[in-house]
Amino acid sequence: QVQLVESGGDSVQAGGSLRLSCTASIPIYSGFCMAWFRQTPGKEREAVASINTYSTTYADSVKGRFTISRDNTKNTLYLQMSGLKPDDTAMYYCAAIFRFGRPCPWSVNDYNYWGQGTQVTVSS
Repeated sequence: QVQLVESGGDSVQAGGSLRLSCTASIPIYSGFCMAWFRQTPGKEREAVASINTYSTTYADSVKGRFTISRDNTKNTLYLQMSGLKPDDTAMYYCAAIFRFGRPCPWSVNDYNYWGQGTQVTVSS
């Protein structure tokens, strides 16, 4: 069983930056698709970015501002967020699914491992 733990959420001013981290409990990482999702009250959880061995994918709303990366030696996923906007305010979740040699999915229902979330609040 894979356990995921997020950290790095905070309250910041618009235009600021944050780096979120998600650490997996076991030393097997390169075989996983990893992704960041976010959710606000009353809205469905939405994909923000995903990464596998070969590529990254971003939601249009964050493209050019967020960067997803991974450090396999530390079993850690990162989301570097810059130019934060109030609309970025949400609970951010990391997710994973073991998927070797295939593109990462984009749907919440396709991921079977989830962290508990870390809150990001961006004020005007």
